[in-house]
Amino acid sequence: MARGKLRIYLGSAPGVGKTYAMLSEGHRRVERGTDCVVAFVEHHGRPRTEVMLHGLEQIRRREIEYRGSAFTEMDVDAVLERGPAVALVDELAHTNVPGSRNTKRWQDVEELLSAGIDVVSTVNIQHLESLGDVVESITGVRQRETVPDEVVRRANQIELVDMSPQALRRRMAHGNIYKSDKVDAALSNYFRPGNLTALRELALLWVADRVDEYLQQYRGEHNIRSTWQARERIVVGLTGGPEGRTLIRRAARMAAKGSGSEILAVYVARSDGLTSASPKELAVQRTLVEDLGGSFHHVIGDNVPASLLEFAQGVNATQIVLGSSRRKAWQYVFGPGVGATVARESGPDLDVHIVTHEEAAKGRGLPVARGARLGRVRSIWGWLSGVAGPALLTLLLTNVDADLGLANDMLLFLTLTVAAALLGGLLPALASAAFGSFLLNYYFTPPVHQITIADPKNILAIAIFFLVAVSVASVVDLAARRTHQAARLRAESEILSFLAGSVLRGETTLDALLERVRETFAMESVALLERAGDVEPWTCAGSVGPHPVARPEDADVDMPVGDHMALALSGRVLPAEDRRVLGAFAAQAAVVLDRQRLVDKAEESRKLAEGNRIRTALLAAVSHDLRTPLASIKAAVTSLRSDDVDWSEDDEAELLEGIEDGADRLDHLVGNLLDMSRLNTGTVTPIIREIDLDEVVPMALGGVPEDSVELDIPESLPMVAVDSGLLERAVANIVENAVKYSPATEPVLVAASALGDRVEVRVADRGPGVPDESKERIFEPFQRYGDAPRGAGVGLGLAVARGFVESMGGTLTAEDTPGGGMTMVLTLRAVPGPGPVVADLSAQVTS
Repeated sequence: MARGKLRIYLGSAPGVGKTYAMLSEGHRRVERGTDCVVAFVEHHGRPRTEVMLHGLEQIRRREIEYRGSAFTEMDVDAVLERGPAVALVDELAHTNVPGSRNTKRWQDVEELLSAGIDVVSTVNIQHLESLGDVVESITGVRQRETVPDEVVRRANQIELVDMSPQALRRRMAHGNIYKSDKVDAALSNYFRPGNLTALRELALLWVADRVDEYLQQYRGEHNIRSTWQARERIVVGLTGGPEGRTLIRRAARMAAKGSGSEILAVYVARSDGLTSASPKELAVQRTLVEDLGGSFHHVIGDNVPASLLEFAQGVNATQIVLGSSRRKAWQYVFGPGVGATVARESGPDLDVHIVTHEEAAKGRGLPVARGARLGRVRSIWGWLSGVAGPALLTLLLTNVDADLGLANDMLLFLTLTVAAALLGGLLPALASAAFGSFLLNYYFTPPVHQITIADPKNILAIAIFFLVAVSVASVVDLAARRTHQAARLRAESEILSFLAGSVLRGETTLDALLERVRETFAMESVALLERAGDVEPWTCAGSVGPHPVARPEDADVDMPVGDHMALALSGRVLPAEDRRVLGAFAAQAAVVLDRQRLVDKAEESRKLAEGNRIRTALLAAVSHDLRTPLASIKAAVTSLRSDDVDWSEDDEAELLEGIEDGADRLDHLVGNLLDMSRLNTGTVTPIIREIDLDEVVPMALGGVPEDSVELDIPESLPMVAVDSGLLERAVANIVENAVKYSPATEPVLVAASALGDRVEVRVADRGPGVPDESKERIFEPFQRYGDAPRGAGVGLGLAVARGFVESMGGTLTAEDTPGGGMTMVLTLRAVPGPGPVVADLSAQVTS
């Protein structure tokens, strides 16, 4: 018998509509004539889901007694006996009541599949076994009911049932998921927007991974070996030519294929001959790559392919994008080019993409500049041309029966001398001239095979040959040196141009500048050191890279900046010509450091100005809010002391009560003023201890009427690490503010819950609420929202509360209360220990 097929509706959270979608699929199959039955569906009292059961055949459930209570589970035997073509089974991760046929419902489903019955089932992403720890860290709830990932992965079809967090919360608020008495708790805990967004992302990524498995399986069956790109780091090699824009846009399209891909454009300035690179074009390309979300890097390297690969490996790149060479066909005789070299040496873990463009094979704007620092390979070729070349030419001419004449022989030897000068510089060319003169004398000037010369004209000819060869070699070498100097100066000017441009673009952080120095000169670490005097120790003002030096004497390269500052580099010794550019970087680093310190001083001045503003606001508030209770107290005292009126006991009691109320208001106002002063001066020092919330929160409610607050603090909450006095003052201010704005008929709800390694206290009122753009402003000093009367306080309560909470390592934020009003969310650090017993709302409903 063929095994049945499994189809699963996967949801990101309870209530997204998995059961509804499964029942809709059942109706479609029945309409098509398929024998489809409901093996087990739990509608949880949802009217719309219950309506979908109408018209579908339902298999009776099995009743099981457990600890004096009756439970119903899917009757596997009844379903097997009925033998339908398709069975609808809800809640795949459900744990059966002890005494059932199997421990887990997914095991029941396996029996149905083995019997050849197709099954349509549902499961939430949080019930997958491999995601248990991740879900707990997000929601603070450990899922007790799980299903092995392999069971879900073996499904023939997985369909994601998706819904935005906002739509799901609206569905919850309307009572379409839980009963009304559980809505507020669910919205405040498990069904918070952040939780739902994270669970939705988990579901999308898990399904995407499953899609990739299907794709790999398909490619394997059809012998397709190519792969697709995802989450790549792509390096774009730029030459400064017009093709750079095409390469950047191509890399951006490649990066768009995978989430989290990164683009790094790099331009390598070569000191031994720089190609024609337009600074204006490089600036345009830099702007383009930054607009596309990438970053631009400028490095110096004598070997462009090696420098490019070194950079790519240093940033852990997975791909390199290069343009097709602009060389013409005949120019390939000088070497394979950068693209071919990079592709050959990149290795198996680094893909190289050669992108065609309109400038391919059109040639370069200017010839390649030759440098004087030729490197080992160029020197070897120069000596071979200057020494081995004349020897091979002599062997060729002496074995070929052709008398070219002494003049033509001299021209051939002069050609080798020029080649030696071009390849190896002056010394190989001089050696070539001397060796060529000897060979011309010995093999081609009568009498041959002797060092003597019979004809005086030949003596003059060989002497002129030697002089011309030396002169040509000197001129060629001088031109090469001048070209090298021009190329180097052009490279330096481009670096200095980028350095100046970085200042104009606002890249003024010291770390960014030091990182640019490290990249440009290929160093391991860079540090900016300073000291107060000649005999004072050096201190590090900023550094990048591993193991920065502590003294300029310990660095491979040090560049003084003034009398008491130096830029120290470690990694390699720089040539003397590089120190000019390094000096510009060092001077800029000193300027950036001074600018940072000026910015810090400006920030201090801003804080002082803010303090002055607060003091001004304080005087304005005190001028009214302190005088109001003082005026009422003075009026009551004056009335009591008056001999003209005979006050009754009730009148005296009323006047004394007014005095007491005014004194309480003054005490509360002065207390908040003192607390704000302590916060502004940084003199609040919390004494952190481990306490229970139910010991502190009730004490904070003494300043409000007893029937104005509804308290819900579970005894099972973990202890929190706080200062009990500061927490009591913070909660008191929050509750008093909520009671002030909440209607008299609507009590303020103070509830607490545990979420992972933190505990939340939520104070929810049913007042007018606060718009999103004003939620942060209400925590500023002397802020009173809306039309609060002047006598309602000076607007310090929430500012003091947030200051106290943050001093204890917690947070205080404002959210909307479902149904209207505002909820203050106070988050505190829980003491590590055994996890609390938290109601698993998601376990009650998994559809």
